[in-house]
Amino acid sequence: MGIKERLRADVRGAMRAKEAGRLRLGVLRLALAAIQRLEVDARREIDDDEVLAVLAREMRQRQDALAEIAGRGRQEAEAKIAGEIDVLRAYLPQPLAPEELEALAQEVVRTLGASSLRDLGRVMAALMPRVRGRATGDAAQLAVRRLLGG
Repeated sequence: MGIKERLRADVRGAMRAKEAGRLRLGVLRLALAAIQRLEVDARREIDDDEVLAVLAREMRQRQDALAEIAGRGRQEAEAKIAGEIDVLRAYLPQPLAPEELEALAQEVVRTLGASSLRDLGRVMAALMPRVRGRATGDAAQLAVRRLLGG
């Protein structure tokens, strides 16, 4: 079962459980709506990698909102956004630990025979499909730059 199908099934389950006003149902519906918007724009059904990208974007938006209101005495809003992040996190793959990212970057550098920062683009092009959804591009680039001496 793909991620999109899992989302749909979870929405149906939440509705059956009478969670109509609940946070989880709302977040799942918003995520499905974002996925459907992308499919309409692309005029095709999107694959799981693109669904993960949509979910990651939705999570980043909420993390940015949480950072923006943090410490302003709006505990109720902070709790709601933190709950939304938790719901979305359940559908995203576990993030890579820095050591795991470093090991993957070392493997790609070794495989490509990269030796300087001039090879950064080639290494990133080979590394990003392997870490998609589990590490940010910035984190991957930092790991590669450390390995290539930059």
